[in-house]
Amino acid sequence: MHEDGSGGGRGVGSHLSGHGVNQPGFLALERELTVLLRRARANQGEMAREVHPDLESSAYGLLVRLGECGGQRATDLAAFIGVGKATMSRQLRALEELGLVAREPDPADGRAWLVTLTPEGQERVGRVREARRARYSRRLADWDPREVTELARLLHELNRGMEK
Repeated sequence: MHEDGSGGGRGVGSHLSGHGVNQPGFLALERELTVLLRRARANQGEMAREVHPDLESSAYGLLVRLGECGGQRATDLAAFIGVGKATMSRQLRALEELGLVAREPDPADGRAWLVTLTPEGQERVGRVREARRARYSRRLADWDPREVTELARLLHELNRGMEK
């Protein structure tokens, strides 16, 4: 057996430690992402309540996705959000009851349904997203616009890397 306890060549532990997971940059990245994600979760709850007082925090991302991409099948939404069909069905029912989404036949497949934002849903989500961007603009007013663009680019790269 090898020293790393894996019984073979390079185990996961030895592979990672050899490539710097304990280096200051990765430690700082972990710390800052933890703070960012904690704040994002809290903000998502606030934004959900701004859209509608009875809206679940987890449903806010669903509304944003529909606003950005238009009509989607429930199965596609479930896959994107990372929930099961039963959870998605429950969330969509609640959103329909709040008047924020509607289901309509999929023109590409008459057996399927597309979920879309209602005009009320579009207006409410648009208003909240615009207010959020205004907050970002105020809080980052002393940043060079190129730095904001670079941050967005780096976060995009990070998100792409996390999909792999």
